[in-house]
Amino acid sequence: MVIALCLLVPLCGAPLIVAAGQVSANLRETVTLVTASALAFLVWSLLPEVMDGGRPELFAFSLIEPLEIAFSVEPLGMMFAALASGLWIVNSIYSIGYMRGNQEKNQTRFYACFALSLFAAIGIAFAGNLLTLFLFYEMLTLSTYPLVSHKGDQDTVSSARIYLGVLLTTSIGLFLPAIIWTYHVAGTLDFAMGGVLAGHLDGPAVGLLLGLFVFGVGKAAMMPVHRWLPAAMVAPTPVSALLHAVAVVKAGVFTITKVIVYIFGVEFLFSVPESSWLLYAASFTIIVASLVALRQTNIKRLLAYSTIAQLSYVIMAAAILKPLAEIGAAVHMVAHAFGKITLFFAAGAIYVASKKTELSQLAGIGYRMPWTMTAFTIGALSMIGVPPTAGFVSKWFILAGAFEASNYVAIATIIASTVLNAAYFLPIVFSVWFGKESAELQQNDHGEAPFAAVLALCITGALTILFFLFNGPLIALERQVAAGLP
Repeated sequence: MVIALCLLVPLCGAPLIVAAGQVSANLRETVTLVTASALAFLVWSLLPEVMDGGRPELFAFSLIEPLEIAFSVEPLGMMFAALASGLWIVNSIYSIGYMRGNQEKNQTRFYACFALSLFAAIGIAFAGNLLTLFLFYEMLTLSTYPLVSHKGDQDTVSSARIYLGVLLTTSIGLFLPAIIWTYHVAGTLDFAMGGVLAGHLDGPAVGLLLGLFVFGVGKAAMMPVHRWLPAAMVAPTPVSALLHAVAVVKAGVFTITKVIVYIFGVEFLFSVPESSWLLYAASFTIIVASLVALRQTNIKRLLAYSTIAQLSYVIMAAAILKPLAEIGAAVHMVAHAFGKITLFFAAGAIYVASKKTELSQLAGIGYRMPWTMTAFTIGALSMIGVPPTAGFVSKWFILAGAFEASNYVAIATIIASTVLNAAYFLPIVFSVWFGKESAELQQNDHGEAPFAAVLALCITGALTILFFLFNGPLIALERQVAAGLP
């Protein structure tokens, strides 16, 4: 019943938001916050049972025997659902300040599509098999398209079509065939600890099927199927935060991690040399995306390429195929979510308050927007992996897993990418606090963004610090997954 309610609350919330929007903006936003809070309460109410080893399940219906729409809550899905539902509340608070402060049009449609996106994200998190996951994966793509194309001008719609085209092409052309192949050889699409493919597939076929999954899940933004993510930066900042921290990209890396653990099985993949290419592909994406980020002059595009690199941290960690690294993959999803949503919130607040979008325009802005830029600094330090921020915790576990596996490629990648992260974030931090304001900035007598936006980014900035101190429950939860690994 709770799983069903977790799906029904955001699904029913969308038409309620539309109805409330016909009455008043205040009522619409109240319904949004109530819906988000109700979803978070329901999702988090499942946590104690999962922490105790329980696996709540819900069978919905059969499409064609034995293909079922079914749901099951396991540690990875519990983490993703708790993260998405919790951050939806904060993102909704931020959206109120941003959308009103920027006088955006079609705000009712915006909040309704947000609710539908969370419905799809929860469906992905709780999916009990690949068929269920695929259906909700496609729903997430379709429900976020109106958000990406929100502004409606020609350039925005053109970029949104790239977003939609890449994600649908990869999912239908690669992800779906991978699912069909899996069912053909294993006779099941259910997620099972230890995987379902051992004894059914070997040699180069394993590497090929893994490739269909990895590049078919375009939301993970592995190069060369990453182009949709920079294109989606035309969306309003709360949508960028949704894409990068709450739902879309996390759905991508979550899906790949879940496929590795519950479809292939870590022990099986470890025994097949043809699967080793994944670690090198992830390392390549991390380094190249970081180098591209170094060349960016626009704030949101820099954050987009930073996200591409950070996502491949999760994939690389999963590909190390060691317990500590698998924990690190899950922890990095959370750490990246807190840090990156803070950075995007700050970028949006800067735009609302001063209409600045370029890095060169930020010199000295820290003294006009101290709350915003303090949060930005915390988020940047987390991306680098500096204590006491969340990013340090996840990098610690990934690095420990790499040492456990004696994987020197992963170790070198982490070190090199950390240096590159510092190379593009630290100059920004230095500039906003110690740079000299331009004449244009001095003439623009602005302060902070609207209170709701500043409140939200302060919350996520605080979460980035607090996760460094209080990460025990998540690690304990994900150790349940690691306990079943070799």
